[in-house]
Amino acid sequence: MMLREKIIEQCLQAMKRDDVKKELKQMFHPVIDMIMQEIYPYIYLSVVFVMISFLMTLGIFVLLMRTAYFKQFSS
Repeated sequence: MMLREKIIEQCLQAMKRDDVKKELKQMFHPVIDMIMQEIYPYIYLSVVFVMISFLMTLGIFVLLMRTAYFKQFSS
């Protein structure tokens, strides 16, 4: 276990260095860009569904309020 802990500690120390951080960012930047390009349509689709859901909920609320308003004056 001691060897394993020493290796983990050395890796963590290496990851804290600024040059290693910059190198990792440069290495993963194309991968992250590719992933974002793949999920953009799903993000837009989700936003559209949320907007449609909001508009439908708002419409139902308006219909309920209008029904309650007319029932109040018809009684």
